[in-house]
Amino acid sequence: MAIPMPIVQDIRRLDRQGMSRAQIARRLHVDRGTVAKYADMEDCSPKPKADRRYGSKIDPYAHLVDGWLEADRMLPRKQRHTIRRVHDRLLAETDYDGEYSTTMRYVHRWREANRGVPDREGYVRLEWAAGSMQVDFGVARARIAGEMADVHCLVVSLPYSNMRLCVALPGENAECLCHGLMLVFEHIGGVPPVIVMDNATGAGRRNAKGEVALTGVFSAFVAHYRLEVRFCNPYSGNEKGSVENAVGFLRRNLMVPPMRAESYGQLSRLLLERCDGLARDSCCPRLPDVPVAEVFDEERAALMPLPSTAFDPVRWESRTADKYGLVDIDSNRYLAGPDSARSRVLAAIRWDTVTLTSPATGELLAEYPRQYGRSRNVEDPALVLPRLAVKPRAWRESSIRPDVPDDIRAWLDSMDEKTLRESLKAIGDACRAAGFDPAMQACGEILRSNRDMGLHADSLTPIALRMRDGEWEYPGGIEEPDLSGYDRFITGTDDGGERQTRSGDPGDPTQARVHDREKRTHPEDEPQPDPDTQRARRHARRGHAQPARLHRTMVHGRTRLARAIQTPAPAQTGRLPRRQDPRRL
Repeated sequence: MAIPMPIVQDIRRLDRQGMSRAQIARRLHVDRGTVAKYADMEDCSPKPKADRRYGSKIDPYAHLVDGWLEADRMLPRKQRHTIRRVHDRLLAETDYDGEYSTTMRYVHRWREANRGVPDREGYVRLEWAAGSMQVDFGVARARIAGEMADVHCLVVSLPYSNMRLCVALPGENAECLCHGLMLVFEHIGGVPPVIVMDNATGAGRRNAKGEVALTGVFSAFVAHYRLEVRFCNPYSGNEKGSVENAVGFLRRNLMVPPMRAESYGQLSRLLLERCDGLARDSCCPRLPDVPVAEVFDEERAALMPLPSTAFDPVRWESRTADKYGLVDIDSNRYLAGPDSARSRVLAAIRWDTVTLTSPATGELLAEYPRQYGRSRNVEDPALVLPRLAVKPRAWRESSIRPDVPDDIRAWLDSMDEKTLRESLKAIGDACRAAGFDPAMQACGEILRSNRDMGLHADSLTPIALRMRDGEWEYPGGIEEPDLSGYDRFITGTDDGGERQTRSGDPGDPTQARVHDREKRTHPEDEPQPDPDTQRARRHARRGHAQPARLHRTMVHGRTRLARAIQTPAPAQTGRLPRRQDPRRL
């Protein structure tokens, strides 16, 4: 049986402080084997939970109900949630399918347990030792990939040296918080033993007893890095005044004017570089003549080493797809595919991606960039195309229609139902093999070369694969090769139509053949050859020399005429060397 995460955190923290494992077991009232198991654990990343055989249906939504009931304490009594209102919200906002009696029993238990709670107790102001870190969020505007966005800046401060660092994130959830702290830890080359923050959404929520309940991902993060976490009182920013000042300082000095970057990762790297520059140019408040960077170099000795295994800040959620194959995650819907309609889907939610897999087979269904906001549908056109191939009449009203380029969309609209069915199936096969964008580029190539034909997988998929790999050599479409040079070679005429005069050894088989052709064409103009020349021609015809050959080869799905290959006769035998054999070209 797994022990609570706070005990795991205490085990790893006390083990880090050097306490013997027997003492830890006596102090925490756990078995020595349990202490050894969690003290030696290398990876505390969250793992997907196994399906519970027993328990109440409301248990997965208990944190939501707790938040609603806790918020009611700040409202007038007549404006608080009734049991009926709690039940209706669960049915409307989640996939909860429990009975009203189940909701009623849970609300009654919560109200009984939280009746007559004493006033919350405050925290004593801390004396900031070396290695202590304060954490807070701030919001600033920046241009990401050409668009202005509200960037959530994770700001950390080490009050001992006044070292201030900042990274850019799209949100303030637990996954973003853990990812941002990991970037900071890797940048400074160590882990602070103590971090201080407020009860932000990403870290946890404060209950009616004044205790902060950590979120699952952040709780595992704390255990992984063996951290000690302290929370300030609500509305008491003075308890972490160093980072409060750092938020405004960095916003004014780094984000004015708004910074530009192609991604949040690039923006974070730019912010960390500028923070290092500010540390070299500013002095520590405790030591007015010493730069912050020098004091921080001394403070590094108080940091703990980075763990050998990187933490994976992932939140696992099991969801049921609707009849369209869409999965609701944080008020946004992600397409798992029509084949997953009304079935369970396992979602791995990270700060930047959402990965959907089948819990039964482990098959990857889809992977999307994580959306921040509400009420957005995120779809992969490649997942919709196989269903459209079965029902081609739905093409004109399909949700992926705007994703298809205008010329290809008009081309598909002009097809009859049979051709459209085959074309949609071919596009779907190409998407599965190479991706949606290369498949659309391949469709454009075929459209420009032959508009009257439909799309077929045997021709579309190879072109899409070469588009994906950057191996397509004819982006302008299929062009016929210039064969005028071969015409002159065969007919023996120049550009002006005059016959070329060939000189050389009469024993040359190519010239002998051209000579024979001219003789047959103009017998009156050609004198009869001498006996030696006749013997040379017979010798050539018996196979001791190969005439010039024209070969046809296939290059990137296009037929071209290769250069004429003239092979000289071997010196000793009638067999050609391997590298000169025209049959191998």
